[in-house]
Amino acid sequence: MDIGSLITRHARFRPEHVAVDFEGQLISYAQFNGQVNQLSNALLRAGLGKGDKVATVLSNCMELLNLYWACAKTGIVIVPLSPLLMPAGLAGLINDSDSAMVFTAPAYADTLDQCRDKLKAVPASGYIMSGGERAGYMTYEAFISGAGAHEPPDAGIVDADMFNIFYSSGTTGTPKGIVHTHFIRAMYGALFANAWRMTPESIVLHSGAIIFNGAFLTLLPAFYLGCTFIMHKAFDAGEYIRTIAREKVTHVVMVPSQILAVLNHPEYAPDKLQSLQMLQSVGAPLHLEVKKRINAELPGRYYELYGLTEGFFTILDKVDAPRKLASVGCEPPLTQVRIVRGDGSDCAPREVGEIVGRGPCVMPGYYKRPDLTKEAIRDGWLYSGDMGYMDEDGFVYLADRKKDMIISGGVNVYPRDIEEVIAAHGAVHGVAVFGVPDEKWGETPFAAIVLKARALVGETEMKEWINARVGAKFQRVSRVVFLEDFPYNAAGKILKRELRERYSNAGSARE
Repeated sequence: MDIGSLITRHARFRPEHVAVDFEGQLISYAQFNGQVNQLSNALLRAGLGKGDKVATVLSNCMELLNLYWACAKTGIVIVPLSPLLMPAGLAGLINDSDSAMVFTAPAYADTLDQCRDKLKAVPASGYIMSGGERAGYMTYEAFISGAGAHEPPDAGIVDADMFNIFYSSGTTGTPKGIVHTHFIRAMYGALFANAWRMTPESIVLHSGAIIFNGAFLTLLPAFYLGCTFIMHKAFDAGEYIRTIAREKVTHVVMVPSQILAVLNHPEYAPDKLQSLQMLQSVGAPLHLEVKKRINAELPGRYYELYGLTEGFFTILDKVDAPRKLASVGCEPPLTQVRIVRGDGSDCAPREVGEIVGRGPCVMPGYYKRPDLTKEAIRDGWLYSGDMGYMDEDGFVYLADRKKDMIISGGVNVYPRDIEEVIAAHGAVHGVAVFGVPDEKWGETPFAAIVLKARALVGETEMKEWINARVGAKFQRVSRVVFLEDFPYNAAGKILKRELRERYSNAGSARE
């Protein structure tokens, strides 16, 4: 399962087909394979080889995409890190991953410079600069200069060899190094190409950061089949809409915040997105009202994936979406999903429990953390930490993460249920509900809301509206605040933990 061979294969059998469209630059598979090979040979020339680790502190660029596939060909392990990390966090992950080389760009060099003296395994010659020059760094151009574009030597890669270490986003605590093997990444390519009904002529657009696992839901099947992969430097809703219309894009995957930005953009119109065969939501729950709008304006295109970077997933297929819109789908072929109680026994239909799963994409473990691996994977089942239930047909519905669940007056309160009520208000652009301490009830629900432009509603009025519509007294919110925007991590997920800390002393007993 040497996934690097995919690029070699397409360069041989469809050399002139466009592999990558980046910033208007069209790169054929033959050209892309040559770029990847040159970088592969430069990495080997620098003394790196199978099993060595290379970290990146980069936003979307061709150098990063080339690195993914050069590492795939050489057996080097890629460690993509968020450019938003602070010096201490960055140093911690570079050291934890045992990275021996770091690729970065001028925008992030100041942060890296502040922690270079703390990096254990990176030699002075191991800092490579993309898109600029800086003292103490070798330029990317100099690094690859003179390296041949011929195929690198066979690295002897086998299924179980590591391809990447992806660090968890840290929304629920300290980031953990999630290991994916060549076999797992090959499964991503084959299984998702099938699930999304992609063909070699599909055109995929991705504007989110490709350092996150969600990007691989379309990146890997695109390169598995030999499709065209359009990559933007960064997400811009207007350019996203224009690109879909101009290039006749067929497949996109977005996080909810991006979907909302597209749907609410002045340039949005359903006819501009008619080429889409898939509009997929991933990364966080998308509110039911938004799903209904997508199905009404762009029927037969909506997919949703719920899953863990650690490995298993459910898929809401576009055919099932109209009748199961509130769900996150069902287990795909070769994957099994269960809902379990605290003692590990199976829940009855519609009984809330923890979502667990197993299948061909489950990680072998967290890097150098057998203790955390043992906690997450029990008897072959990966425990998600997410709460949900399964209906009589086997479709999964999310409640919330265990850590997000509010216990108010001894009752389990799921923020998602309250968020669905709030999202139905015409003035609401986005909402996050979380628990804050309360002397009487232990915790009470607190709602942080981002309003649509020019919306006229007061916080007290909104609170009264919500509390008149929630299903139970214990779901009533103790307070509402309006924000300009939410704090997000680099993957586009709302940082509820940060909001909870910000407002932890702001709750009051509900009425």
